[in-house]
Parts: sequence; structure tokens; C-alpha cells
Amino acid sequence: MSGPLDGVKVVDLTTVVVGPIATRTLADQGAEVIKVEAPGGDILRFLAAGSRTPAMSGKFINFNRNKRSIGLDIKQPEGLAAMKALIARADVFVTNVRPQGLERAGLDFASLSASNPRLIHCGIVAFGRGGRYYNRPAYDPIIQSLSGVAGTFHRATGEPRFVPMVMTDHTTGLIAAQSVGFALYRREKTGVGEAIEVPMFENMASFVMSEHLGAATFDPPEGPSGDARLLSPDYRPLPTLDGYLTVRPNNNGQAFAFFDAIGRPELKDDPRFRTALTRTQNAPDYFRVQVEALATKTTAEWLDIFAEADVPAGPYNEIDDLLEDPHLQDVGFWHFDEHPTEGRIRRTSVPNTFSGGMREAVLPAPQLGRHTREVLRELGHDEAAITAMLTSGAAFEGVA
Repeated sequence: MSGPLDGVKVVDLTTVVVGPIATRTLADQGAEVIKVEAPGGDILRFLAAGSRTPAMSGKFINFNRNKRSIGLDIKQPEGLAAMKALIARADVFVTNVRPQGLERAGLDFASLSASNPRLIHCGIVAFGRGGRYYNRPAYDPIIQSLSGVAGTFHRATGEPRFVPMVMTDHTTGLIAAQSVGFALYRREKTGVGEAIEVPMFENMASFVMSEHLGAATFDPPEGPSGDARLLSPDYRPLPTLDGYLTVRPNNNGQAFAFFDAIGRPELKDDPRFRTALTRTQNAPDYFRVQVEALATKTTAEWLDIFAEADVPAGPYNEIDDLLEDPHLQDVGFWHFDEHPTEGRIRRTSVPNTFSGGMREAVLPAPQLGRHTREVLRELGHDEAAITAMLTSGAAFEGVA
């Protein structure tokens, strides 16, 4: 069995997280992904608090499975020629190189589509074309700061903070992979490729404001922006006698069952809590009821009570708790592989399933330039030509 993207060839000129998560998503679904790395390699290889061998950080391993790596110096003519030869036979080219750099190298859509009209060209950028920030560099924290993500923490807690993971990279990378899928579907109907531009800032601003535009949706506004429930300081895992628990009764059936479960049935007739609308309007009071109730029993006791009452609730996991989470164990979420250079490693599975089949073989995240010779042979280079490129530095294996 193979994944839904079996047979799709992808050239990956991306680094760090936003691009690699997009191309890993395509690779996990069966696409053949060739990761092109410049001398020195993807910086993510070195962003490590702990690793076993140089240039193989845990983050790099997690974001670059199911790919092959070729080392090319595209500032040299032979390296750039090999890059263009790869793209000429590809279905998809994904890059997070800034647009002006692509244009200088002739790797923009207009240049590449002339020789490969079926090419899907996906450019992940920090800021969209036409705006004053276009072509500026940015990383995840810059986008969290600009897009209002940090501002939601400010509204909720009084202090701007970043989500302690590169969530704008993850979100934009997944949107890029989704967009490639859409473009491949259209190409099946039209026979021609297209350019896709996926801006981080605009996507995250949409993400935040779809959630928090609120009463400012209306012109003039009918009230303040922001979802008061989500911006409440009590929108969090709540303390129990021995830990934390999250409970989230939303509709009337769940809310009324919750009131019964905590021994407060009279709250079903409280005008603040009779409907979803009034509970939303009185979210701080509704959360306060939850805070006070959960503090009276242990986490395990509440989980049993809420399960019996069919009230949505779940335990609180710290990061390391996920390694032993019983549900994740049940579904086979964690896999252990023998990596050819890193030894035994733990990896996540692909959570989504397709009844038509999934990719079965998992390629380990590659060492830098691990497949340089192999890929150059596939492009038609003989051994003498490959040796000449390696000697000149136009291609390389390992850190260069």
C-alpha cells in the first residue's frame, strides 16, 4: 500500500520549521521529497540542546523524515544547474527562500514554469506581496508578536507572551501543504501548474482574528473584540485536590449535567447560566463555578464523575506525560526505529488515516548530503561528473 501522494515528486528548498513541516506532511502521504541543502546545511540541524552526532538534532530528525538530502551550492553554476534539473522533473517545488533571492537565481515561478509548465511552485513567505513588509525576514516569534498571538496572552494575563512552541511555523507549514494538495487537484483538471504564495503574517492574523474579531465583526462594532471566554484568566487547566483537570461543558445538556455532577442543580435555573448565550456573556462567573467545584475532589474522582455524566473533561498532561499517555499508547502513536546513524530513536506516527492506503516505508531523517551521489546519478550525471562537482564544491556530502 502507498500514500495518496505516491508518485508526486517534490523538491524541497526549505529550512528551519515552516518549510520542513510542509514537505514532511507531503512526504508522510507518499510523495518523494528531495531536500536540497546549502553548504552548512539546514540550521535546524544545529538547534539542539542534546544530540548524538553533529548536525543531527532531535528537531531536525522529527521534521525531516521520509526525505532524501542532496548538498548543492547553488551559487556555483554547476550546483544551480543541478537544482534546475531537479525542478524540471518535479511536480512540486517548495521553498521559504525570500522572493528576491529566488528571482536572482532564476528559481521564481515565471522562470521555472517556462520549462516545466506543470510545476506547482509553493513559496512560503513571512509577509504577502504588495505590503510594506514584503521580502523582510522573520521567524516565528516575530509573527507571533505581529499577528496578535502574543496579544491574546496580554489581554488574558496582563503580559504579552509567546506560545512556547513555533506554532506560526507549524500552522503556516500545514496550510502550505494543504495548498499544494489543492493545486495538485486543480492540475489534474487543467493540466497546468501554478504559483502559490503562503504568507505567515496574514495566515496567522486570519487565525487570530477569525477567533477574536467578535463583536467588531460588525461595522460599526456591536461591542469589543475578543472572545471573553478564551481571554479569561480561568481559561486553563483548573486545580483539583491533587493536580489539574480541564472540564469544558458547552451545550445545555453538558452544562446542566455538570451542575448536577458538582451538586449544584439550582444553577440550571440561574439566569446567568440558562443558555449558551448567557453562559458566554457571563463567562467569568461560569468559570468561577468550575474553579470552586474542582478544588473539592481529586482529579481521578472528577474524571470518573464527569465520565458517568458525559461531561467533556480530560486530565492535564505535562510534556513528558505524553510519552506515557494511555490513549496514545492504545493508538500506537509512538514508534521506535533504528536510525542508521543515530541508533534507537522515538518518533511520532502519522495521526490521520486513509482507507485507500498509507505510506508504509519510513525513511530516516538524512544526514547532510547523504543522497547527493544517488540523486545526481538519477539526473544522469556519470561518476566523473559527480566527482568533479564534489571536488569543486558545487555539490557536497556532509558539512561543507
